[in-house]
Amino acid sequence: MKNENLYNYILGIADNSLILGQRMGELCGHGPTLETDIACTNISLDLFGQVRSYFQYAAKIAGDGRTEDDIAMLRKEREYKNVLLAEQPNTNFAYTIARHFLFDVYHFSFLNELQKSSDLTLSAIANKCIKEVSYHERFSSDWVKRLGDGTEESNQKMQEAINDLWTYTDELFHQTEADKVMVEDGVGVDVTKLKDNYYKSVGELLNKARLNTPESKWFQKGGKIGIHTEHLGYLLADLQYMQRTYPNMEW
Repeated sequence: MKNENLYNYILGIADNSLILGQRMGELCGHGPTLETDIACTNISLDLFGQVRSYFQYAAKIAGDGRTEDDIAMLRKEREYKNVLLAEQPNTNFAYTIARHFLFDVYHFSFLNELQKSSDLTLSAIANKCIKEVSYHERFSSDWVKRLGDGTEESNQKMQEAINDLWTYTDELFHQTEADKVMVEDGVGVDVTKLKDNYYKSVGELLNKARLNTPESKWFQKGGKIGIHTEHLGYLLADLQYMQRTYPNMEW
């Protein structure tokens, strides 16, 4: 493939939204309130909308006859490049919010920089998506504060979720070989430069929510190179079911 690094770079961005969108979609009909249920479902739809733009571009670059649906639905588990954070399950509502918050803060900063990409398609996608992600960040941040500064029980559950998911945050700032090439070409975002502001912003909000910032320096990694937790296989079984059961089906 002529532009293999660009193709893999796009997948690295898109798979985060694909997998997180699937996770949020699992809450449809299961939110704590009707308003929150609808909000989570809309966030899922936002993320899937972003994914379509990325995968349409990836299919064009691949030039091998595959469609956006093929790329989204017909890869094997080790071929997905999402960070481990995105695939963590909805253990309870606190985990859902904590996972989304820890990703949203990164996602907004990332898209803000991707708008400066020399690749006009990626720049346009980022410019379109950042308004949605700005809302996502406000939504998850508000809920972190609401639960953290709520009852003793909600504070405890929120703190537990933050503590457990913290181990997946450092991977957001790891670079794959495709990432490094794209940064050198002026196409990609140097995520290593986002790290300090990320942890500063997250820490400030956790403090407002009466939550402690975890001090653990032990982090998990591997998702960006296809080494995932056991959770992704189950998620893909649901995500890919229709496409694999009825081959060549079109929406």
